[in-house]
Amino acid sequence: MSQTQNDVQKTPGQNGARNYSGVQTYQGGCSCGAVRYEADLDLSNVGRCNCTFCTKYGTTGAIIKPAAFRLLSGKEQLSQYGREGTPNQRSFCKRCGVHCFSEGDLPELGGAFCSVNINTLDDVDPTHLTIGYWDGRNDNWQAGMRPSPWPFKS
Repeated sequence: MSQTQNDVQKTPGQNGARNYSGVQTYQGGCSCGAVRYEADLDLSNVGRCNCTFCTKYGTTGAIIKPAAFRLLSGKEQLSQYGREGTPNQRSFCKRCGVHCFSEGDLPELGGAFCSVNINTLDDVDPTHLTIGYWDGRNDNWQAGMRPSPWPFKS
């Protein structure tokens, strides 16, 4: 039986860390400050993908509906990257190169989505988050997330 995004075991933060569960509004941006955004996120539900892009960029994402994401500044500083033949686009700051978020449409993720790179959030300690793992390298999205990394070859 495969696990869904909500089936991944979650544990609370350690050492009196902030409670990241439930939807809260967070702000974030790139390293140089040119790109700023805010997003309504539930950080008890973040994931890593083993596809070549996510692995090489070290992205950990929180997936939300596009309406829960608001670009505050820096639209003119964004550059997009997407593989040919896919509707998914990753946005980077032209100045510092930081990947802040991506947008796309995957039926397995409920259609249109935005994925916020949690490493770009202000005042969030990612070491206190429980992370689920996707098997994007093998296009195994239907399996959902699981609590341990997927091997590169299944």
